[in-house]
Amino acid sequence: MSKQMLTIDGLQYSNWSREIFQQMREGGLDAVHATLVYHENTRETLSRLGEWNRRFEQHHDLIMPVREPGDIARARAAGKVGIFLGAQNCSPIEDDIDMVAVMRRLGLLIMQLTYNNQSLLACGCYESEDSGITRFGRQVIREMNRVGMVIDMSHSAERSTLEAIELSERPVIISHANPEFFHPAKRNKSNRVLAAIAECDGLLGFSAYPFHLKDGPDCTLEAYCEMIARTVDLMGIDHVGLGTDLCQAQPVAVLEWMRNGRWSKEMDYGEGSASNAGWPRPLPWLRDSRDFPNLINGLRQRGFDEGEVERIMGRNWVALLERAATPVAA
Repeated sequence: MSKQMLTIDGLQYSNWSREIFQQMREGGLDAVHATLVYHENTRETLSRLGEWNRRFEQHHDLIMPVREPGDIARARAAGKVGIFLGAQNCSPIEDDIDMVAVMRRLGLLIMQLTYNNQSLLACGCYESEDSGITRFGRQVIREMNRVGMVIDMSHSAERSTLEAIELSERPVIISHANPEFFHPAKRNKSNRVLAAIAECDGLLGFSAYPFHLKDGPDCTLEAYCEMIARTVDLMGIDHVGLGTDLCQAQPVAVLEWMRNGRWSKEMDYGEGSASNAGWPRPLPWLRDSRDFPNLINGLRQRGFDEGEVERIMGRNWVALLERAATPVAA
């Protein structure tokens, strides 16, 4: 039997277990960008890294770490799922620029500059005023470029995103969001941002989180693939991929941690509301990682040729990591 199409999911945060790793392999996934932290500080991040080291040890027949782009091919050849780690906030480095290099050496490939709120580096998409990239942020961008840590602006506001793209000498990504033209969520991105991501040779990973989709949990696979086609017309076939934002088997307490961290006394509902405070109902065509073949078939039915489907499903992610996640030679 021929090897299945190279498939990479550019964002998941599940309640990790052997069952979920088996589902990834059953769905043909070769690599997954797994969220390491949301609001954790440096010490807490080290514990999360330790937990992943233990998972790699306990489930070595199913998963392996991706510390550099070439590890994805090695994982594929070994029949394992490669896991590359990312932070959805800059909290792991606290106020210490030296932590950028430390975290990169420990395996953190990707870091968002913000998670919804203002951070020490930039402004999140939920703030009323976008202050742009801070003084500290400018230095961190340079350091991330130097050590090969990918800059992710998924939860950042527009001015901050555009400034990060302008300041960065390497491609910038939005690992998990959708175009604003498809659904006007605060987390989705304007055509101006999408064009800038393409211009910097970056990548947009399409989210399948129902709050980011037109018609929410009732969004059809056909509508999703049409969104991809329209975005390809805007950004080009080489600058799009998947970042489903699958959060399998997570309790509501984890959703509350994402939205509230330690910063709020009042319950913040993020993209939900008091009347819709829990996890959204899953999409019928992407209930878990075993459903990734549905996406391949949907893209084919929309009219993408095999080379284009391969780029969207995974090859663009590999190419992006090769451009942005290799350290600069000394």
